[in-house]
Amino acid sequence: MAQLLETKPVSSTVLPVFLAGKYQTQTISVDSSSSSTTQSPPPKPLLIVTPSDKGTYPVILFFHGFMLRNIFYTDLLNHISSHGFILVAPQLYRVPPKGIREVESAAQVANWLQSGLQSVLPENIEPNLKTVVLSGHSRGGKTAFALALGYGDPIQKFSTLIGIDPVAGNNFGTTTPHILTYEPKSFDIPFPITVIGTGLGPESKGLLSCPCAPKKYNHEEFFNESKPPRAHFTAKNYGHMDMLNDDLSGLMGKMADSMCVNGKGPRDPLRRCIGGIVIAFLNYYFQDNEVDFNTIVNEPDVAPVVLDQVQFDAS
Repeated sequence: MAQLLETKPVSSTVLPVFLAGKYQTQTISVDSSSSSTTQSPPPKPLLIVTPSDKGTYPVILFFHGFMLRNIFYTDLLNHISSHGFILVAPQLYRVPPKGIREVESAAQVANWLQSGLQSVLPENIEPNLKTVVLSGHSRGGKTAFALALGYGDPIQKFSTLIGIDPVAGNNFGTTTPHILTYEPKSFDIPFPITVIGTGLGPESKGLLSCPCAPKKYNHEEFFNESKPPRAHFTAKNYGHMDMLNDDLSGLMGKMADSMCVNGKGPRDPLRRCIGGIVIAFLNYYFQDNEVDFNTIVNEPDVAPVVLDQVQFDAS
C-alpha cells in the first residue's frame, strides 16, 4: 500500500542543482547492431542524453535496475544532463543474464567509450573521458560498484561512483558476483562514493512479496562498506522505483509501478533531489564548487524531499 508523504517544509533556499540547468538537452538512441552510425558500434544498445550546446562534458555511465528499461529514467537523466553532463545508459539485457555476464557487459560498454563514444555524439559535443563517473540504480547500482572493484576487467578508468538505491540481493541471498563482505570500509575503491537510498525500499507490500531493497543488501550496507571520501543520503518517504518516469510503458513498466512500496505523491521532487545530489557531488570534486554539496549535507531541509541518514566522511 502506498504511504502518505510527510509535508515537506518549504526552504527559503532553492539550490540551483535542484532546478533544471542552463543547458538544453537532446536524447540519442544508438543500436548496437547498426554500423551506419559508427565504425565501432557499442556492445549494447545505448540511450545517450547530452547537452546540445557546444562544449566538452564529463561522462556518466548509468546502469538500469533489474529487468528495467533505460528509457524509464529519461526525466532523471535529462535533469542531470542539463547541468553539463553526458549520460550514457546502456540496455544491458532484457532477459537477466546468468552469473557475472551483466557486469562483463557493463565493462564492455565502459571500454568502448574511448573508441566509439565520440562517433555517436553531435560534432559540437566532446566527451571528457578523463572524467568518467560510474552510476546505477538498484541492481545497476550494484553493477557500478562491481565495475569499480574491478569485476569484468574494465580498462576504462573511473573518477567517482554514485549508487542510487543499490541492491545486491533478495530474500534468497546475494546476486553474482558476491561483492558484499559485511566488513566496514572493506570496498577497495580508490575514488569518492555517494550512496542515495530510499526509506521505503526495505518494506514489503505483503506477506507474499519481497522487499525491493531488503536490509542487509541495500544502500545502508553499500555505504557501510565504502571507504572515505563517502556520502550517504536517504529519501525517507519514497520507495525503490519512485525515481523512474511518471508514465512507464509496456509490461515491465506496469510491473515497475506495482512491485515495490511507493511513496504517495509526485515523483518529480525525488528525481530533482537525486539529480541535485548527483550534480552537487560531482561539482564538489570536478569543479571545486563545494557550496551546494556542503549545504545539502549541513542543511538537508533545502532538498525537495525529506532526507535522513545524511552523512559525509570527507577523509
